[in-house]
Amino acid sequence: MKIYFAGSIRAGRQDADIYLQIINYLQTKGEVLTEHIGSVSLKVMGEDGTSEKFIHDRDINWLLESEVIVAEVTNPSLGVGYELGRAFENGKKILCLYRPTKDKKLSAMIRGSNFTTYNYKSLEEAKHYIDKFFRDII
Repeated sequence: MKIYFAGSIRAGRQDADIYLQIINYLQTKGEVLTEHIGSVSLKVMGEDGTSEKFIHDRDINWLLESEVIVAEVTNPSLGVGYELGRAFENGKKILCLYRPTKDKKLSAMIRGSNFTTYNYKSLEEAKHYIDKFFRDII
């Protein structure tokens, strides 16, 4: 199964370690086409030496090739929102994972959609929801 993982890059890399752990777990479910999102060497400015058009076109091709999309949406990102919109319009199965805080609320455009969305507090809880999502779609 091909999996597209989405997480913030230019909107902030503070969750890169969480992305890496989620990606590592997703690799037990299938091939994660965007495993670089979890790399600690990937900085806020994105990939060095790669044009923005190349990144856009490559990532959209990966998104369309994927069977499922898993997005960590705690850190708001225009890019992730764009990817989710494109995934939705192309009929992809979408899982959004969100860590709630008392001073932030998940966008209604995510929570109010027909995406599968779960709040989680720990990596173990996120893994539980990932397992549930994959059981439900197979």
